[in-house]
Amino acid sequence: MNLTEQAKQYFTTQFGSHSELVCYAPGRVNIIGDHTDYNDGFVLPAAINYGTAIAASPRDDRKIIVYAHDCDQQTSEFNLENIEFDDQHMWSNYVRGTLSMLLKKFPDLRGATLAVTGNVPQGAGLSSSASFEIAILKTFKELFSLPLDGIEAALLGQQAENQFVGCNCGIMDQLISAMGQESNAMLLDCRALTFEDAPIPEGYCFVIVNSNVKRGLVDSEYNLRREQCEAVAKYFNVKALRDLSMEQLLEEKAQLSDVEFRRARHVISENDRTLAALEALKSNDIKTMSELMRASHLSLKQDFEVTTPEMDALVDIIHSVLGDNGGCRMTGGGFGGCVIALAPKHLVDSIKDTVAQQYPSRSNLSADIYVCSPEQGAFR
Repeated sequence: MNLTEQAKQYFTTQFGSHSELVCYAPGRVNIIGDHTDYNDGFVLPAAINYGTAIAASPRDDRKIIVYAHDCDQQTSEFNLENIEFDDQHMWSNYVRGTLSMLLKKFPDLRGATLAVTGNVPQGAGLSSSASFEIAILKTFKELFSLPLDGIEAALLGQQAENQFVGCNCGIMDQLISAMGQESNAMLLDCRALTFEDAPIPEGYCFVIVNSNVKRGLVDSEYNLRREQCEAVAKYFNVKALRDLSMEQLLEEKAQLSDVEFRRARHVISENDRTLAALEALKSNDIKTMSELMRASHLSLKQDFEVTTPEMDALVDIIHSVLGDNGGCRMTGGGFGGCVIALAPKHLVDSIKDTVAQQYPSRSNLSADIYVCSPEQGAFR
């Protein structure tokens, strides 16, 4: 039974009636371009075949009743007239926050009964939260025929995380969940919110390997990295590091702290690599993709300092299988979570076997592996 069928079944079991519709939004993986999004830069994510499904029916009142099968089968209720942060059911704040932002655009919104389920691995950096937000927005668009497009939905989802949930995420996660194209990645300009599809070579897939390193510092360290980047932009009197060249940075190296310099060097060089990756994919140049992804990982390790020894080990292990037939790097915010390989399908079993053989002895952990395909976004 697929995820949408499961959501329908949970709705019927929980509420004793059939849902009117079911909507789905995918999670995402970022192939290259990390910590560039909140610097107005470039990212290259893809929507994947893991996501969130919501079965729903409209209500005549303004009450929201939401059943979350994967959160200990909890139910949360609230009224659109008075949306407050819920310390007891933290998962429900993604619903509350998203709908509070949607109400600013559609103040006469009616209530709904919802049943939610998802299969995006939690805590792995594959953006279960953005998938959840976009699924909510797609559900309300369809329930009430709202004139809401994918870019507007992505912005509302981001605002929910920034202003209600309290995570200073960029726009990437929500936009790729909304606007991904099947069989493609997406080069996204995070400032202009323009994008270009980037074809994934035939015979290739994403192998996502969860290091299973607990991501304990991710929120505080993420926000610190953002502050460091903003400090450098302020020093140069530019809106964001997107506007800074490597030459300008090098000229002022002596005036910056070592940490500030390295943080900015990562962002500037990562933007260049991400643009180069688009061209490599368009020309089916896997060797260049391999080099770009490896350089990205080293920059995230040395300049941005967001990898872990376990993630570094995984990249080395997978690179030993791929060589220049594919690329591998950490993906997501860092401090644990996943690495991604762009890999030919005929090497997937070899990657799985080699990781199983070598990773436990190098980390005292075992890894979870997900083989993914690039899928369609909810609003595309």
